[in-house]
Amino acid sequence: MTDHKLISVQLADDGLPTPTLEIEQERKVAIFDLIEDNSFEPIAPNGHQATGPFALTLGMNEGRLVFDVTDTSNDGQAQFILSLSPFRQTIKDYFAICEAYFEAVKNLPPSQIEAIDMGRRGIHNEGARLLIERLEGKITIDNDTARRLFTLISALHFRG
Repeated sequence: MTDHKLISVQLADDGLPTPTLEIEQERKVAIFDLIEDNSFEPIAPNGHQATGPFALTLGMNEGRLVFDVTDTSNDGQAQFILSLSPFRQTIKDYFAICEAYFEAVKNLPPSQIEAIDMGRRGIHNEGARLLIERLEGKITIDNDTARRLFTLISALHFRG
């Protein structure tokens, strides 16, 4: 039986700046939500779907995004590498609006927080759409999985 799901997600963040408390919380929530509900189907080099469930280690190497995917039997392993260049502006915009959101939560009324959060969700959706496009032919994911992975990609890209 195949199971196109992630059952483990880790960040290879050695050597990266220590995240803020807010970013660390974003990471934890995204990983928890990913494990709870996701659709993740790596495509093997021969074009066939790989058999899961899967463990994912998400990291950075020489400015590139690295997806290390292992099936639970440790029989199959694949690595997918993506350039971060197409994501840079979206990540920058996402962090700017997240920063505004985190400050708003401390100081502004709910109506203004909601407006900022709507903008944050829009940028987040754009990042998810871009990730789905960039993974085409490598890994098939749904929108919710892409949103959570984009959160983790952004957290890895965070410079402190």
